Amino acid sequence: MIKEEAIRRNPSGERYELAERTGFGRLAVESGLITQKQLESALTEQEKTGKLLPDLLQELYGLKAETVQFLQAENAGIRTVDLALIRIDQEALKKVPLQFALEHKLLPISLNQNRLTVAMANPFELASLDELQFMTRLYTDTRFAPESKIVEAIQKHYRSAVDESAPAGDKKEEKESYAGIQEGEETIGPQVIRLVSALVSRALREGATDIHVEPEKDSLKVRFRIDGILYVRPVIDKALMPAVITRIKIMAIIDISESRLPQDGRFSFESDGKTYDFRVSTFPTIHGEKVVLRILDKEHVIMGLEQLGFSPSALTIFKKSVARPNGIILVTGPTGSGKTTTLYSTLNYVNSAERNIMTLEDPVEYEIPLIQQSQINLKAGLTFASGLRAMLRQDPDVILVGEMRDAETADVSIRAALTGHLVFSTLHTNDAVGAVPRLLDMGVDPSLMASSFVAIIAQRLVRKVCSYCKETREVDKSLQQLAGINRELGGNTFYKGRGCTRCYDSGYRGRVGIFEILPVSPAIAQMITQRSSSQEILERARVEGMTTMMEDGVEKVMQGITTVEELARVTYSV
Repeated sequence: MIKEEAIRRNPSGERYELAERTGFGRLAVESGLITQKQLESALTEQEKTGKLLPDLLQELYGLKAETVQFLQAENAGIRTVDLALIRIDQEALKKVPLQFALEHKLLPISLNQNRLTVAMANPFELASLDELQFMTRLYTDTRFAPESKIVEAIQKHYRSAVDESAPAGDKKEEKESYAGIQEGEETIGPQVIRLVSALVSRALREGATDIHVEPEKDSLKVRFRIDGILYVRPVIDKALMPAVITRIKIMAIIDISESRLPQDGRFSFESDGKTYDFRVSTFPTIHGEKVVLRILDKEHVIMGLEQLGFSPSALTIFKKSVARPNGIILVTGPTGSGKTTTLYSTLNYVNSAERNIMTLEDPVEYEIPLIQQSQINLKAGLTFASGLRAMLRQDPDVILVGEMRDAETADVSIRAALTGHLVFSTLHTNDAVGAVPRLLDMGVDPSLMASSFVAIIAQRLVRKVCSYCKETREVDKSLQQLAGINRELGGNTFYKGRGCTRCYDSGYRGRVGIFEILPVSPAIAQMITQRSSSQEILERARVEGMTTMMEDGVEKVMQGITTVEELARVTYSV
């Protein structure tokens, strides 16, 4: 446990921050949880892997999740409250529905005029706080409390509020509301609850990124997306379809009575001591509701730059680009090409306490400490362009704009770069050079583009050969040509995965990026200003030493990282 003498406590039960604020790692040392040597080892490992320090301390030294959350709150100056020692304001409880409190793991503890104070297991969940403020129309102050204590307090105080303060008729209604989540589970039966849990657990074991639950005429089909490919899993009897869909909707806090309109929700699921977040989407079809569960695993999204797949020369260029104090770095590629992983890993690489880093995303998929992340809200008028304008008044050093969707967003991003900000964004194009005509078609001023752009990166994801069943093989000459391997092969050896239990007989396990980087040199900038064609810009970039995405993929084939078939599948349309 954390040493109590390191913490100041007041009579109300609140524990205040340390007298002298320190970094997260130093705080862990001063609290007696780890030694200085262990901290240095963890920092070395963080530099190698790009993992977050809180995650590493749990992984390397067995720190409990609640302890790490306490340290994060303490380091951020967020007060910690002991729910067993304070009086819970019954008026505060009335402001927040039980279902919302359970979903977001928070407990209202006091109400003072127009300010509501809540205890949260994760006080850094800005989206939850925004939703709470919108729902209650109150300003909110946060305190930290362990999740287990919050759940226990919710069960205690919400039931107490019903028993003590509600009229007889209301008591029945409120108690029914309290039991609402459990009632749904009882109705659909424990066997369906176990079935859905087993389905989710299997997807996690197999490394899936998405679970597709698809109603058909005579059955409920389930498919897992693993390494970008959909694989059919055991079909579920049609008779169980309503119960399975209902169970998933209950988990995601989605209206189970509405089946005609698309809905979205979220839930968390614990497996093997690790908590995963799921984003759930429903969509009506002629045979029933299709449900897609997107698995959000921070460990597979935020990683060290060395792990992304950059060649040594490309990595040097990329690191040099992101070290710039201002300018625009654009990452391009289709949906599912790994742009989010590249950008989040880059933000983690440049992240520091000395920098103000802000993002505009749609949606915010993963939360990164020290970074202020925002989600666009079209209904409220918060677009990429309007949000970026407002963000510039917040004194940012680094900005992430989720996507350059239109000329207005591109124009504001460029002007932000020209006024001293480092801007990251994405664009949907097939290659790096293709971003130039795409922006020109939007109406972006070519001279401003040439002045602000630092580099354009294009990428794809290719599946890696399974290391457990890797073996040599012969490759058909026509397939080599299709993949762009036209050089003399000589003694080069090709590999494939035979298929084993580790890769679920696919021959592949995991994915890696193939990249091309177009540094905007003075010569390239001049060509952009002159509206030169993509082919002319590409030829000049090749003269300056640019390696194309296809060439990077061929090199990975030669190294035995991926296969010719996989490279052809991913890049043939480039």
